[in-house]
Amino acid sequence: MNKKKKILIIGGGFAGVAAARLLSELKNTIVTLLEKSSNLGAGVRTNFYGGHPYTFGPRHFLTPYTEVYNYLNAIIPLRKCSEHEFLTYVEKDNDFYAYPINMTDVKGMKDYPKIEKEMEEKKREEFIGAINAKNLEEYWIGSVGKTLFDKFIDEYNKKMWLVDNCKDIDTFNWSPKGVALKEGPRAAWDSAISAYPYAANGYNDYFDFSTKAAKVLLSTFITNFNLDKKEVTVNDQKFSYDIIVSTISPDSILETRYGKLNFLGRQFHKIVFPTENVFPENVYFLYYANDEKFTRMVEYKKFTKHKSKTSLVGLEIPSLNGGKHYPLPFQKEQTLAKKYLDEFPDGCFSIGRAGTYLYGVDIDDCIRQSMIMIDVLKNGGQDNPVPGEEYRFPELKKLEERKWN
Repeated sequence: MNKKKKILIIGGGFAGVAAARLLSELKNTIVTLLEKSSNLGAGVRTNFYGGHPYTFGPRHFLTPYTEVYNYLNAIIPLRKCSEHEFLTYVEKDNDFYAYPINMTDVKGMKDYPKIEKEMEEKKREEFIGAINAKNLEEYWIGSVGKTLFDKFIDEYNKKMWLVDNCKDIDTFNWSPKGVALKEGPRAAWDSAISAYPYAANGYNDYFDFSTKAAKVLLSTFITNFNLDKKEVTVNDQKFSYDIIVSTISPDSILETRYGKLNFLGRQFHKIVFPTENVFPENVYFLYYANDEKFTRMVEYKKFTKHKSKTSLVGLEIPSLNGGKHYPLPFQKEQTLAKKYLDEFPDGCFSIGRAGTYLYGVDIDDCIRQSMIMIDVLKNGGQDNPVPGEEYRFPELKKLEERKWN
């Protein structure tokens, strides 16, 4: 008779819950999930304010992966949000444009002749500026010119990442051909599935359903990690496992031996308005690309379809003290995170946005990473603690490629 493998999952956010469900379905496994808070779901958990359901930051489900959508939809039915619109306010023009920036809106701008001239110059340069860019500012100016960079990118990213200059942002998802602006306000969204749960409590039932077969310990703190032995200490007791899946920051699990990995947080403000709707009919998000402190607002009932005579709007302000929500897009931080992950022994995985230390990891990626991890385990090996080649610091890889070209 095969001995059952003991598996520990550290963290009960979306990544940990996704891993719990899929790992529990493997034969001969005993899955334990430890979560330091009193609830599962972290920032994706639905709470209520003034009777309105909300999550910490808008957590609609957006994915290009049909199999991931089908997987989640089979557990909690999802309503597709194909009608949604996101807008950006540009104070320089005193106007709103579709988010993200697209050529249809650009052609309607008063200064389009100037923009067109800048973009044509970049075409003649064959995007040399973008190819050789060392930071976000050089990349955008080298792709579409300074006018669009000043309008949409500069102030927004400085407040988003709390930097004085966009030249400080030296890793991001580069394309060697530069920024490709699409035609039409929906072009960027129609290539993916956008959805939100029908249920008033959002994803909460998914968290409970997905952990039914696991032993879940809430309000539980790990005081010591020993990855080499796959051992953790809780309440002065040591527990050993065959496999560990971490969804927390990799510096935490290795006790910051090389220094602390930094994250950005959010101050999140909830505002109830005395009107049934605040934004125009299909507008879910408003982004602000100027020097105001906040980055965006969301009207929650556009996602939840909550019926009431009032409306709840969430407003987000980047903060250094608002939790570990966003890994930083700086080469120094990414290199440090990779150094930590390179220390993970076989049988220890790191998944999710914090565990992977990649800003671009969203809730669909959490499910997909878990699916990839299951395939790795079924095939009996582990070539990297981060499941999925595309989640292993693609920004750093592109930086390295440019160094040698």
